[in-house]
Amino acid sequence: MELPDLEPLIRTAVAAADAAGSVIRPYFRAGLAADDKADDSPVTIADRNAEQAIRALIAARHPDHGILGEEFGLDHPAAGLRWVLDPIDGTRAFITGRPIFGTLIALLADGVPVLGLIDQPITGERWIGVTGRPTTFRGPFGGAAGTRRCAGLAAAELSCTSTEMFEAADLPAWSRLRAATRRTTYGGDCYAYGLLALGQIDVILESTMKVWDWAAIVPVITGAGGSVTDWHGHPLTPDSTGHILALGDPSLLNAALTRLAA
Repeated sequence: MELPDLEPLIRTAVAAADAAGSVIRPYFRAGLAADDKADDSPVTIADRNAEQAIRALIAARHPDHGILGEEFGLDHPAAGLRWVLDPIDGTRAFITGRPIFGTLIALLADGVPVLGLIDQPITGERWIGVTGRPTTFRGPFGGAAGTRRCAGLAAAELSCTSTEMFEAADLPAWSRLRAATRRTTYGGDCYAYGLLALGQIDVILESTMKVWDWAAIVPVITGAGGSVTDWHGHPLTPDSTGHILALGDPSLLNAALTRLAA
């Protein structure tokens, strides 16, 4: 489909992130109870209320757009433009008081991410990626959007939220890539992808990711100079398996894929 004017859609994403942040901040470190969903992942009233705030804002501005959220499913499934939402990506971090979660807001045009926003409502950091444009970043701690060049996997900083996300069949590939890199850090959820877009991390490998986990990340990282693919080097689609390989330096792709497939 022909892309619409993205400027009003960027303004919608920013307003939606602001609305979600206003909901989330009062709950942070407030002793919030969490429920376990069917997949054993936690969810809180903050997740649900934040998603409802985002949905209400988008529906008021763009009533013909589709909306897919982690907590409340899909509205207008036939729409060519679909917003994809994860109100709190990293609920485990959120309920344990760690400010390394984030709100993810993406816009897909016929299944392709064209707009992505990562917002950390406690620290005030925000990344915005738009297809065909450089990623922008704001934050109180310094840093600028832009991935870094890396001489090779042996010099790379590798990150993964948790190895618990890997199925047993994925663990050998993970172990091979980890052994080839300089150092590994854990934790971070979407915040780690934001750090990759700032040139602080070189490689992220994860699996079992749903479309709301990665849709916003793709424009942010590609707009910062990096790449996001599956474990075979293919672009991500809503039908992808959830295996994610994010690189700050796309020249590492062949070496990383070789390790994963060895």
